[in-house]
Amino acid sequence: MGGLEQRQEHRQTAARILSRDDAERLVASVLATMGDLEKVLAHETAHVRVGRVRDGLAEEAKKSELASAYLRGLEAVKANAVALARFAPEAIERLKTAHAAFGRIVETNQTVLATARAVSESLVKSVAEEMNRLSRPQGYAPAGYGAAGSGAPPPRSEPLVLSKRL
Repeated sequence: MGGLEQRQEHRQTAARILSRDDAERLVASVLATMGDLEKVLAHETAHVRVGRVRDGLAEEAKKSELASAYLRGLEAVKANAVALARFAPEAIERLKTAHAAFGRIVETNQTVLATARAVSESLVKSVAEEMNRLSRPQGYAPAGYGAAGSGAPPPRSEPLVLSKRL
């Protein structure tokens, strides 16, 4: 993190609201962090949605840092709720509105990531099942086609190995 980000985080966590300007600065800082995080999530969602998972997850460290900074900012807002309501009630309303919209963006992002995960798991499972099916001997046995009714246990499948370098 750069020096400016560290100063903003320090100001958010150590903030003690004593004036309208302090209140406006705190809310503006939290809104700015939320906006930056929103951009990263939108980028991630767009890439993962079209199947470019690696590109989508490229900014994972930045997303983590921004999420931490955002949570610290929210903690500072909670710690100063009374002063913020007194000095800048309209800023609090802006923050609440932005937070609600941000929640919808996070929900969309989580849905896209969960879908990609489910598709990946399903694909790997299908490949493993097909490989297992192809490794079984095919032919007639006393109980019919294949060895399923012969009382013998089905052959064990080999482990599935994937290369991430493809």
